[in-house]
Amino acid sequence: MKRIIIIGASSGIGREAALQFIRRGYHVGVAARRESALQELKALAPEQVAYSLIDVTDGDAPSKLLKLVKELGGMDVFLLCVGIGKQNAALRMDIELSTAQTNVLGFIRMVDTAYGYFREKGEGHIAVISSIAGTKGLGAAPAYSATKRFQNIYIEALEQLARMQGLKIRFTDIRPGFVDTDLLGDDKKYPLLMRPGKVAKRIVRAIERRESVCTMDWRYRIIVFFWRLVPRFIWKRLPIRN
Repeated sequence: MKRIIIIGASSGIGREAALQFIRRGYHVGVAARRESALQELKALAPEQVAYSLIDVTDGDAPSKLLKLVKELGGMDVFLLCVGIGKQNAALRMDIELSTAQTNVLGFIRMVDTAYGYFREKGEGHIAVISSIAGTKGLGAAPAYSATKRFQNIYIEALEQLARMQGLKIRFTDIRPGFVDTDLLGDDKKYPLLMRPGKVAKRIVRAIERRESVCTMDWRYRIIVFFWRLVPRFIWKRLPIRN
């Protein structure tokens, strides 16, 4: 049986991904900050699921992750589904800094711990949920797009590092667009909105196929392809907002 740890499994994409992996027979370790949601997952398959309360912004998050790995009996795949972000044209400092705290510091804390575990084990698979927002700087959400770009580059760098160190560690950078989850957290209408269940199914496929980068869905792949071609002097003049 394969063993996967999913951080951020209490709601949204993370919860749907956990359900998908449980159905596929994986042993699943789930972690988040809300115990009641984790207990619900545990109750669905008590023999398959272990859980832990983990806040990626806390300094003890790495030790809690390793404890969960031990309780699960090991880890073959690590999936990080934690991230925050808001539109912040006013540049409220608390929003920008809290976004960086979770999406950069928390990201490093968790991914590096998983990398260290797999380095000792000799192999493994690290997958992260980033965003297509990391492909361009978005004026409406500076910290969000910048931190997602950081995640893209960090995973790319670790992939090269693993190769340099002769490690059999796989990496999957999953880049969704707008997904109907609590992350959006407002009443605005978003284009090309995707359902978490559909996204989770695509995540499972990307991990099992060991894809390096997964941009979903085909409409977003087209959008990203073309906006990458937009020169900087034109991009800065585009009022991209929702």
